[in-house]
Amino acid sequence: MFIDSHCHLDRLELDKLGTDLDGALALARARGVGHFLCIGVDLESLPNVLAVAEKYDDVSASVGVHPLHLESLEPEIEQLIALAAHPKVVAIGETGLDYHYDKESPADQQRRFRKHIEAAKRAGKPLVVHTREARADTIAILKEEGASAGVLHCFTEDWDMARAAIDLGFYISFSGIVTFANARELREVAVKVPADRLLIETDSPWLAPVPYRGKTNQPAYVTDVAACMATLRGVSVETIAEQTTANFRQLFSAG
Repeated sequence: MFIDSHCHLDRLELDKLGTDLDGALALARARGVGHFLCIGVDLESLPNVLAVAEKYDDVSASVGVHPLHLESLEPEIEQLIALAAHPKVVAIGETGLDYHYDKESPADQQRRFRKHIEAAKRAGKPLVVHTREARADTIAILKEEGASAGVLHCFTEDWDMARAAIDLGFYISFSGIVTFANARELREVAVKVPADRLLIETDSPWLAPVPYRGKTNQPAYVTDVAACMATLRGVSVETIAEQTTANFRQLFSAG
């Protein structure tokens, strides 16, 4: 069984896929995907995320505000803790730092990131961390705030950052980007990550893997990420499926 450890089921581009959500999930299940983590990116759309999780037994949810959604309502720690008490919520996030598109408001991103970390600690839930071009600050804040459980999702950084996160107790998740031919450095990181800290995801509807690159992404394609990881690491696809499923269950107590 495969698990898509990070997808946005409430935001799938279903018109481009030519199906509805039931159909998209059915296709994924037919390809061996047995669980989906639907990620929250802001408070405004959170009801949609929770509605999806409530509808399907094999869907879990997270609650948080993406670092680039600074125009969205700012969550308060107590609010995040309360939302995390929902029976289908298994994580806080996605949160983190993204300096690629927004270099002008690091202080705002960092403040919100710290709030999510505190909420996760108090709620006893792992963090889903988005990080891009913010390596030093991401690791520093995780250390300063005492974060010790979570995942760096859609990882695109270097081995030094991955190793630092692993040392803090974090998992590393790879998306369709690892299938891109020009992702040589990332592929080297994918080989080095210990098997017991490895996760796979689609981040759908974005970042479709080869051979679907440039098209809208969907959870069924997590199997293509797994196939690439198996080739890179010199193991069977079944091994990747079993290990990443076990890792997901260990981190999120779900699936």
